[in-house]
Amino acid sequence: MRFVDVVISFPQIFLLITLVTIFEPSLDKLIIAFALFGWTGTARLVRGEFLSLRTREFVLAAKTISKIIFSHILPNALGPIIVSATLMIGYVILAESALSYLGLGVQPPTSSWGNMLQDAQNITIMVTSWWYPLFPGIMILLTVLAFNFVGDGLRDAFDPKIKE
Repeated sequence: MRFVDVVISFPQIFLLITLVTIFEPSLDKLIIAFALFGWTGTARLVRGEFLSLRTREFVLAAKTISKIIFSHILPNALGPIIVSATLMIGYVILAESALSYLGLGVQPPTSSWGNMLQDAQNITIMVTSWWYPLFPGIMILLTVLAFNFVGDGLRDAFDPKIKE
């Protein structure tokens, strides 16, 4: 867990920018960078949930029948894990758009909302077609909100406290 604490202590966006600038920007390297640094928050959340649930009374009672993890701990820890994963999807979308907007993410001709926002920053486009940056921005907003709402709905569906 100390390794996770060390990785979390560095701001993730700066690590992503550093990795992408050391190597040439591409979609493959961006995915690898997100995979290297994106799991730490979820790992810390899962560990905390499992440590708190293993001392609860229903888990101590279930030790006698040895069905602890799949019947008691995992269903109770599933809500926060799913919410964390869907929030991570929203963060990855925002970070990829920001890196692509800065020219460090997905490179043209591959389309990305960040590339669309960067292309719309031309002064000629801003004066004549002001709506060009509006649609990618709205789509980023709606997509991130949709993933957050899906995560919230899944948390409500999987949370055993709400079912009672």
